[in-house]
Amino acid sequence: MIIIGVDFHPEFQQIASVDTDSGEFQEQRLQHREEAERFYRELAGRGVAVRVGMEASGHARWWERLLAELQVELWIGDAAAIRSKRVRKQKTDRQDAQLILQLLLEDRFPRIWIASWENRDLRQLLWHRHRMVQARTRIMNQLQAVALNEGLRCKKRLWRDAGREQLESFPLAPWASRRRRDLLELLDRLTPTIAELTQAIEQEVEKCPEAQRLRTHPGVGALTALAFVLIIGRADRFQCGKQIASYLGLVPLEESSGQRRRLGHITKQGNSLLRFLLVEAAQVTVRSDPEWRSKYFHLAMRRGRKIAKVAMARKLAVRLYWMWRKGWDYEQLKRFSPYAGQPGNRHGVRLNTE
Repeated sequence: MIIIGVDFHPEFQQIASVDTDSGEFQEQRLQHREEAERFYRELAGRGVAVRVGMEASGHARWWERLLAELQVELWIGDAAAIRSKRVRKQKTDRQDAQLILQLLLEDRFPRIWIASWENRDLRQLLWHRHRMVQARTRIMNQLQAVALNEGLRCKKRLWRDAGREQLESFPLAPWASRRRRDLLELLDRLTPTIAELTQAIEQEVEKCPEAQRLRTHPGVGALTALAFVLIIGRADRFQCGKQIASYLGLVPLEESSGQRRRLGHITKQGNSLLRFLLVEAAQVTVRSDPEWRSKYFHLAMRRGRKIAKVAMARKLAVRLYWMWRKGWDYEQLKRFSPYAGQPGNRHGVRLNTE
């Protein structure tokens, strides 16, 4: 078997390899893409088992597809965990590849879960719609500024027929008029595109029973439910709600030592899209659920609105996790969550859904 440690870069990859049968050690730098593709195809053609390890990185989709096509085993490791195992203060590409190879040989490689190709492709749908909505929001804000400069303040009414007609009727200077016209054209093109992407998300939710159950929670729509299922991947990856909150970066950064405990802002280490969607969904839940509204205003008075919003997003994330793990809809969550049995406890204990 050939084991390869790879330090991957967008332009090249530095490799360190060992043949476990003969003990032969090699080092090489492969330029993307022709040289790297030729190297791995030659390895696959030899008919020997190959295991490749690399730390989690971007810009490697083409390479992952190539290894999958060649049936080469690819292990992707936690970049922070690999970095913590580096002893020497010096850092070079060769040393990085050697470290990954050493961890693979010593069975200490911090392998992480990787989503399927279908999962990652659906995530592109979510990201694409999110970016299109952001672009539309920036355009709408610019048009609102144009209206305000002409003394028109009507907020959301600007996007109704009467408001838009009034916006288009203002006599402007040549370049200001050109800017207004171009922005309106972009807005007219983006709106049907976003509607089409939203419809595609609705169709994907119909194929996903887990997302349909999560959608029964107040404030959780198709986008948030599908994003939660795709990004979390499998509910059994986590043992409790605290792990979910930590995975999504919704827990405070802690720097404690001895008797001193210091908590900072949230870590923001998780998926930024899902974290944004949970905050937005939690605010909708606050408006529709009296119990959540009471808790939110209590937190807002003590800690401020920003911290209260994040706290409610964390509460929502933990609730969605337990709904998914237990196979509950929202009505079952309300009925069973106070004293539902956790794994390994036959008598039942209170779930941490806060």
